[in-house]
Amino acid sequence: MDKTVTATVADTPLAAEITRRRTFAIISHPDAGKTTLTERILRAGGAIQMAGNVRAKGERRRTRSDWMGIERDRGISVVTSVMTFEYGGCIFNLLDTPGHEDFSEDTYRTLTAVDAAVMVIDAAKGIEARTRKLFEICRLRDIPIVTFINKMDRESQDPFALLDEISSSLALDTSPATWPVGRAAKFVGTYDIRHRELHVTEELDQTDPRMVQLGEDLELVEAALPEFDLESFNAGHLTPVFFGSAMKEIGVTDLLDALAAFGPPPRDQATETRNVRADEPALTALVFKIQANMDPNHRDRMAFARICSGKLQRGMRLKHVRIGKQFALHTPQFFFARDRQLAEEAFAGDVVGIPNHGTLRIGDTLTEGEDLRFTGVPYFAPEILRRVRLDDAMKAKKLRQALTELAEEGVVQLFRPQDGAPPIVGVVGTLQLDVLQSRLKGEYGVAIGFESTPYNLARWVTGPREKLETFCMANRTAMADDIDGDPVFLASSAFMMKRTAEGNPDLTFHDIKQIGQEIA
Repeated sequence: MDKTVTATVADTPLAAEITRRRTFAIISHPDAGKTTLTERILRAGGAIQMAGNVRAKGERRRTRSDWMGIERDRGISVVTSVMTFEYGGCIFNLLDTPGHEDFSEDTYRTLTAVDAAVMVIDAAKGIEARTRKLFEICRLRDIPIVTFINKMDRESQDPFALLDEISSSLALDTSPATWPVGRAAKFVGTYDIRHRELHVTEELDQTDPRMVQLGEDLELVEAALPEFDLESFNAGHLTPVFFGSAMKEIGVTDLLDALAAFGPPPRDQATETRNVRADEPALTALVFKIQANMDPNHRDRMAFARICSGKLQRGMRLKHVRIGKQFALHTPQFFFARDRQLAEEAFAGDVVGIPNHGTLRIGDTLTEGEDLRFTGVPYFAPEILRRVRLDDAMKAKKLRQALTELAEEGVVQLFRPQDGAPPIVGVVGTLQLDVLQSRLKGEYGVAIGFESTPYNLARWVTGPREKLETFCMANRTAMADDIDGDPVFLASSAFMMKRTAEGNPDLTFHDIKQIGQEIA
């Protein structure tokens, strides 16, 4: 990890350091090439020597961002990994999110911690369902989007058709920043429209059909498509579009150069009481992710925190707002997937890891004393509910601890039935159940199975205390407590849920819960 960021010059003004930060996520439909692009970005940024490839074999398949066993086995990303590196005078914090829809909660929480997103689109398939859903999440937060149309070295749609699809289906203006030279097997590079430069892998004569086609295309681009407008991009209304092939490392440097040149620096972050500006001198930070057992030898728990304002220095004491106590930053760390290194200082926009033993949870706020709570980090009601079956009754205590830790991490949601029945886990998709089973076995030595439950829906319940207590007593077999101890009603069907809500007009049934807060 010798090429990742270590320390910065101590006497550099705060505002200048913050302006250098670029914190972004990569979003896409599975198989659009997101993980491969991540690897190529890291290599182009000088962070790794040999880029891994999800489709490669043997040692070449060991992608740096996919570090968990199940990710390497299946060739997919199932957790968010964080990589910090320096390029073009900027400090990049790259958050590689899960592409699989079963891990949408982890992706949503990650998008609360970034200032921009790179949307990867398969040149042959265009906009796919998962891409559209992730884009809508970005739009809710007005996150600027940079588009990278990947796999231009294969059979693909016409570039104008792709731009039209982005514009019409996402209601997003497109401004090509580069243009492909050649198509499929004859794809040799890109033309940088902003700087009027050719970036090709071989010399082409002006009479080459690819150069002739490029000239015709550029005339049409100039006549029909808008020029890049920074204000419109920052507002989330326009996306600069880059063409390339992550596999062949074409167009990746174009993308990085653009992020360094006009990628948004750290943005304001909303709290319950006010907006926090990045250039405020007092430090504030939001915990958006917990990862247990990144180092199985040490059984560690790492909280990933986005610094929202100010400057972090190792050894400083901060206020843990949720519990109202002081929290000492003894060993904050920068990350490069699994690798880590001590962060002597960090600035707004940076993502640091904070080792802890369960003190920090997703949604927690750290400040230098002010009572602030950042918003926008939700739990969604799970769509699949399963009862956990323990194979070895002697490991019941270990299972309780493991389920609690993994629920705090956000792997699954945990519901403990109020009638004392075995715990129920809630997930968005079945792949989460595979991950839970794999991690319990590999990290905790606990073998489990799953059994069906009579419940298909979970809703958080709020209302006047007496009414709520009466309801809980009357529906004891269908009531559970979540990880925070908040009451949850389990229903067998949407019809029963509707009927229950109509029969209890004084109570409110929620399908979204704001992490770290009581439900309103």
